[in-house]
Parts: sequence; C-alpha cells; structure tokens
Amino acid sequence: MLDLNRSDFPDGFLFGASTSSYQIEGHSFGGAGKTHWDTFAATPGNVVGGQNGDIACDHYHRMDEDLDLLRDANFDVYRFSTSWARVLPEGRGKVNAEGLDFYERLVDGLLERGIKPAATLYHWELPSALADLGGWANRDIAGWFADFTQVVMERIGDRVWSAAPINEPWCVAWMSHFSGNHAPGLRDVRATARAMHHVLLAHGRSIEVMRGLGMENLGAVCNLEYAVPVDGSEAAAKATRTYDGFYNRFFLGGLFNKSYPEDLMDGLGPHLPEKWHDDMDLIGQKVDWCGLNYYTRKLIAPAEGPWPHLEEVTGPLSKTQVGWEIYPDGLYHLLKRVHEGYTRDIPLYVTENGMACDDSVSGGEVKDQKRVDYLDAHLARVKRAADEGIPVKGYFTWSLLDNYEWNLGYAPRFGIVHVDFKSLKRTPKASYHALSTALQR
Repeated sequence: MLDLNRSDFPDGFLFGASTSSYQIEGHSFGGAGKTHWDTFAATPGNVVGGQNGDIACDHYHRMDEDLDLLRDANFDVYRFSTSWARVLPEGRGKVNAEGLDFYERLVDGLLERGIKPAATLYHWELPSALADLGGWANRDIAGWFADFTQVVMERIGDRVWSAAPINEPWCVAWMSHFSGNHAPGLRDVRATARAMHHVLLAHGRSIEVMRGLGMENLGAVCNLEYAVPVDGSEAAAKATRTYDGFYNRFFLGGLFNKSYPEDLMDGLGPHLPEKWHDDMDLIGQKVDWCGLNYYTRKLIAPAEGPWPHLEEVTGPLSKTQVGWEIYPDGLYHLLKRVHEGYTRDIPLYVTENGMACDDSVSGGEVKDQKRVDYLDAHLARVKRAADEGIPVKGYFTWSLLDNYEWNLGYAPRFGIVHVDFKSLKRTPKASYHALSTALQR
C-alpha cells in the first residue's frame, strides 16, 4: 500500500499514467509509415537484442482492455502520444485515415470512461521520409510539424483535455544527435545544436497552430535531471553547470525566458542556426502549464577532450534496473527551481515519474514493492512542494504498461501493469493495486 492517498493532496489534484505511441502500439500495422526508429533498430548494435516496436504491447488492437485498466486504477488523466508516421506515413502529404480514426477512438474511449485525454503530439518516432531530409537538423521541420499538428488536432483537438507538442526536447536533440543513443544515432555537435533549436521552434509553431484552432490548456514537457558535482573542486562545479545547462537550462530558458544560457555559447553558439535570436518570441510564447519528467540525479566530473569537458560518474545511491540513482529530493528541488526561475505562476505537472524493475509474474501476481516505495517517496516530495504553495497540479506515473524501452529493448520494465511480450497478457502489479486503492474517491 501507498502511505499517501488522494485526500493528502489539494482539491482538484490530478493523478494519471503516461505512455507513448511507438513504445506500446505496435508500428507494423494500421497503415503506419516507417520511422527512423525502425531503421535505427534494424542496425546491428543499436538496440539490445535487435528488438523493435513492430508489435510492442499491441495496444493498437488491445486499446479497450488498456483503457479499462486506466479506469479501474481510478486515474483522472491518461497522457498518450500520437505517432506522426501513423497519421502521415511520409511525414507530409497523404493522410492515413486509419491512423486518425485510431486516435479518435482512443480519445472517445477515454471520455466514455471519465478519463481526461492528455495528448502529446511527438514522442520520438520521426517519419523516415523526413529523416532523409535531415530531420531535426533541418529548419523546415518546424513547418512540417505544424502541418502534422493541424491534421491531428483538427480531428481530436476539440475533445482533448490538454496538449503538448513534443516530449522531452533534450532526448529528441541531445541524446539522439550528440550521444547517439537514440535514433537517428548521430554524434555530431553541429546537428545537435540545430536540433536543439529546431525542436523548440517546432514547439512554437505547433502551439501557434493549436491556438489558431481555439484550443486551450497547452503546455510544454521537459525531462530534467538533478546534477551534482562529483567532488568539491571548481572544475567539477563548472562541469556540472555545463551539464545542467544543456540538459535543463537550455530548453527551460528558451521556452520560458526567451533566451539560451550564455555559458553554453562557447560550445553550442558556433553551431546554432543563423539568426536564431529571431525565433525566440515564437519559441517563448505563452503556454498554460509545464510538465516535468523526472527519474534520477547524475554525478558529474570534469573530463579531458572536446567540449563539454565532462563525464557522468556512477553514484552511491540505490539504483533502478537501468542503473539510475533513486533520489526523490531531486524532484522537489526541480519543481521549486522551475517555478521560481522559469514558469512562475503557471501550473506544473509531474508528467512522468517511475522506475524500472526486473519484475516477473509468480502465482498470478507481480510483487513490486520497490516501485511502491519509489512512488511513495516521490509523491511525498510532490506533496511537500504543493504544501509550500508551488502550483503543482498533478502527478502521472510512467508507465501504465511494460513496453519497448528504446535502445534497451524489452528488458527494462517501467509499467505498473506487467506485459508478457509473447502472449501479450496484462497482469496488474502490486503498484497498480496500491495506486488504485490510494486514488479511490
């Protein structure tokens, strides 16, 4: 059981679960086009076991069962994403009617069950035809994304409770173009800087389109990490500030302060697009809320070599299945920091928080007490923030289902519902039942 329940939080506080399209739907049917994740996964060495999202959790065919799980868990909100290539198989041009119909059924199914639909337009699966044109390194992607936004939200925009353009700009840009761990798998600082700017420009264009459609409750979702120096040296402090700069401050600064960190310009400035300053009003236009995705902290040490002159160091705290340190205080500190330095008085939501465990079914049950403890600890920090007047209005756990965990394949299990990836049977875990009990009205 959880120590906290619904009554411990302010009136109107919302609880939900999050997923993403490519990770659960199954991308090999329904008329979906190819994405850069399909080709990234097909390249040896990129994904553990060469696994892909062809079937995933088969949510495409099992939607009703999964929506019933959300209802029975007493969630208020379901945060899902739409697949660009499912709606526009070539990224532009001809619409796949079956794809649009799928998302309309999803939204209507949520409403029928009394659940608020929270849509995210993009969660990382770029159509291959657009990747061929340079993808996020090409400024034209902002226009392509605006057109995609128009197509999707003309269909479902009148019924979604909230909408955000892009999930986790850092992952879209840095992890995918600098670290090379995600599709398209580049390691190129010039492409990274351009992608970092263009993903925010695309956000701005998408918000503009949705405002034009009369939509409200529009937000931005960033993944944030609590960065800590490995020791008390000046070099470690500088390295940590750089890490915090390209991970947290670049995206928050662009979205909410219409500026990028000056201390990053030595490394990123020469590679940013020409006249990038001219885009800042569009990037920083008003949004109605900000979502924080938080999982872990990182210990940072200085390092030799080219910018950014740093490396991550393994920390001493307890870790999840994927080696991420468990540090609940980081969530509280980031909620406070984002509110005071960036978003000020607009609502904040914890749009993702959860942990990977090596879960298994035994006797028809999944006992995941570590996850229950993790959720309890992080919810306590959210409550502390709310009690102090920070306008945090909701908490959404990641994830409803065990799913395709990108370059790590299917081994990490983040779900509160276990998925047998052979039979596709769903088994609610102890954490699911604990949440269901805690969220009873």
